[in-house]
Amino acid sequence: MKKYAILDLDDTLLDFKRGETVGIQRILQENGVSDLTAGLQTYLQINHDVWTQIEHGAAREPLLATRFTRTFAALGYHVDGQRLEQQYSQMLDQNFYTLAGATDFLADLNRQGLTVVAGTNGTKSIQLNRLAGAQLTAYFDRIFISEDIGFDKPDARFFTPIRQYYPDMTATNTLMIGDRLQSDILGAQNAGLDSVWFNPTHANNSTTLHPTYEAASYAQITQLLLA
Repeated sequence: MKKYAILDLDDTLLDFKRGETVGIQRILQENGVSDLTAGLQTYLQINHDVWTQIEHGAAREPLLATRFTRTFAALGYHVDGQRLEQQYSQMLDQNFYTLAGATDFLADLNRQGLTVVAGTNGTKSIQLNRLAGAQLTAYFDRIFISEDIGFDKPDARFFTPIRQYYPDMTATNTLMIGDRLQSDILGAQNAGLDSVWFNPTHANNSTTLHPTYEAASYAQITQLLLA
């Protein structure tokens, strides 16, 4: 049985994609875009590029501030991108959607006596507010957020304060669990920890990264933690 479970938040426990879709489509519509499907896909492509750069060490805030300017420019519109970024951040504050079964999963890990730790990239105020709104905060022993730490997953330095707070944490008693290969799984690899790729959609792994385990459900993750 493992002692520690480090859990990513977005699309591992919190349903980020649902809140993202609702928020982006609202911003597009309010600013004159009629084809919301095309607009959303344009934003998602640009946002993916932005986060790829962040995960490779680029400064977070300057890049995030370009997302809406670039999206609307690609769609033929001129907007105040920074204002829309602030509006979107406020929307994310209210994204309390969770993935089906997430609360029961966390409650079960607590009952089993595991130390449950959150390890997430993101903005501190947004992530803490979303956890509180989703009523998940109490299930975590500690919450570690990249804005606080100063480094984003997959940088090994993201895990430094976690390892310092739990000095007995090792690869044999800990699993890092997340949905993103390039941040969660590579981050665990860089930190010398075993990992679980949470892959409920059965997506194809086209990368050279090899998670220690792969799980399509919370039940499978629980089995790996209790084995």
